[in-house]
Amino acid sequence: MKQALSLDLRERIVAAYDAKEGTREEVAKRFRVSLGLVKKLVAQRNRTGDLRARYRYCGRKARLEPEQGARLKALVQKEPDLTLVEIKERMELKCTIGAIHWVLKRLGLTYKKRRSMQRSRTGPMSPKRAGGGSAGKARSIRLGWSSSMSRPPKPI
Repeated sequence: MKQALSLDLRERIVAAYDAKEGTREEVAKRFRVSLGLVKKLVAQRNRTGDLRARYRYCGRKARLEPEQGARLKALVQKEPDLTLVEIKERMELKCTIGAIHWVLKRLGLTYKKRRSMQRSRTGPMSPKRAGGGSAGKARSIRLGWSSSMSRPPKPI
């Protein structure tokens, strides 16, 4: 993982920009950092007044809290045949189905993806469909003739 820039370097970058010692691009070149970092530091200082690294604020926030993970684990162990949609409804969660899937995977739990029901009948449910209709078309082209052949067949 990359190391955060020291607070001293952050302050020098912003001070150089504030003192109009060059454009953001020139300040970035001078301190050998990216233009995006200079923009980010100036914006962070304007927004919060602080230049310290803010790791705890980065990334997407989890919708499932640890205590919900424990409840989820208990529910799946109690009723392992629930679908993800049923789990979401039972626990009244506000997250996506995919988020539930990943939490279950992280917890090492398995679940059934659809209800296991007995089949209603063992045989086919409906009669077979008729053919595609190609049997009638076979006679429309004379035997031995095809558009891919360059000459007609020899008479017998």
